[in-house]
Amino acid sequence: MIDPDHNRLSIRRQCELVSISRASFYRQPVGETPENLELMRVIDEAFMEMPWYGSRQMARHLRRQGWCVGRKRVRRLMRRIGLSPIYQAPKTSEPHPQHRIYPYLLRHLAIGRPNQVWCADVTYRSGQPVHQLRLHHDAEGCRHPHLHGRARPLDGQRLHRAAMAQSQI
Repeated sequence: MIDPDHNRLSIRRQCELVSISRASFYRQPVGETPENLELMRVIDEAFMEMPWYGSRQMARHLRRQGWCVGRKRVRRLMRRIGLSPIYQAPKTSEPHPQHRIYPYLLRHLAIGRPNQVWCADVTYRSGQPVHQLRLHHDAEGCRHPHLHGRARPLDGQRLHRAAMAQSQI
């Protein structure tokens, strides 16, 4: 697009018109080194045998074959070739079929002022005795946009075992 031998427009003006920097016009892209090309060939061959290998497993596989290579380099070369491993994605959004689905009680409620609706969440940290649990009002768990960030933790209020048992019912 840019003609260095143009008689009226300088290279600088041509670069401005096509919205690129002059450095990108003068810079010649550098190709991969012969070592990287050989490594890409080896990665491609190994990937044909083991298409579930990601960058970590592929780097370990290459190290066992004698290549001195790191995971980030393998990841870059796999991306350059266009390889992505085949694996089962986690199904975090699918509920267990035996779990009960609770109704969202605020669905048809118009919330228009602060402190109109509150929700509470009792969070247990492992390793902490039950009598040292603290009560927090948590608006993060509520699914209404007006509730987010309105509640604050009530520091110092401890729960007793009886209160804990009642809140789990």
